[in-house]
Amino acid sequence: MLAAASPDASWTFEPAVIALTLAAGYAYLRRFRAVRRELGTLALPGWRAACFLAGLACVLAALVSPVDRLGEQIMTMHMVQHLLLLDLAPVLCLLGLTRVLLRPVTRQTLRFERSLGPFAHPAFAAVLYVAVMWAWHVPALYDAALEHGVVHVSEHLCFAIAGGLYWWHLLGPIRARQRLSGLGPLAYMIGTKIFVGLLGIGLTFSPDALYAFYERQPRFWGLSPGDDQAVAGLIMALEQSIVMGIVLTWLFVRLLGEADAEDLRRERYARSSSP
Repeated sequence: MLAAASPDASWTFEPAVIALTLAAGYAYLRRFRAVRRELGTLALPGWRAACFLAGLACVLAALVSPVDRLGEQIMTMHMVQHLLLLDLAPVLCLLGLTRVLLRPVTRQTLRFERSLGPFAHPAFAAVLYVAVMWAWHVPALYDAALEHGVVHVSEHLCFAIAGGLYWWHLLGPIRARQRLSGLGPLAYMIGTKIFVGLLGIGLTFSPDALYAFYERQPRFWGLSPGDDQAVAGLIMALEQSIVMGIVLTWLFVRLLGEADAEDLRRERYARSSSP
């Protein structure tokens, strides 16, 4: 039996990740300040910037902080890394965006959406989200990502793209041609979160450790490969439920606000058109 050991918890300081994140933060803050000078603080509250910067912090936590190094040794931390890239980072970044902030790129965004055709449909985003999670937890692919740097980078890109596209259909500030409406967001989220949650439950209650890579590791934090896998699966299942609940609450509040705004517009129109 392999002896217990302390994992390597060093920072990775990936220069490309740091440079891209800093560039995104600089561009965002420059546009944010310009809009606030033009329209005032009420039109663009500070919590938007806080959300966007928190999303970038999630990217740094996933790819630069000790989470990245620990994920190469402990499955639980690898799961945390996945969820940061797939859910928390895109959700927070999208909450930081508004139509006004994206006005300079609105036309390009809509043209890009049209060029994607069926790949811009919410159904594709939902299938991609679930497929990416399940595919990268197939033992052969999972182990390959941990053993080969190029495969690991590809895995991270898949999670970031799938998560960004999935959450864009729910939280994107630019109204898409195929936007979810009515009970659409509810069905969209419940369907995907159930399938991903089932993956987490399967990992939690699997009678065997599925990943040979972790079986070859020392017993970090006193966790056996089976226990480590069970904790990782539990984190996945719980995170899916918690994020779904929070985002659905946010969408409900936003829907009420949009309904109130629409009622006000109709009332003003009725008053202006009355003799």
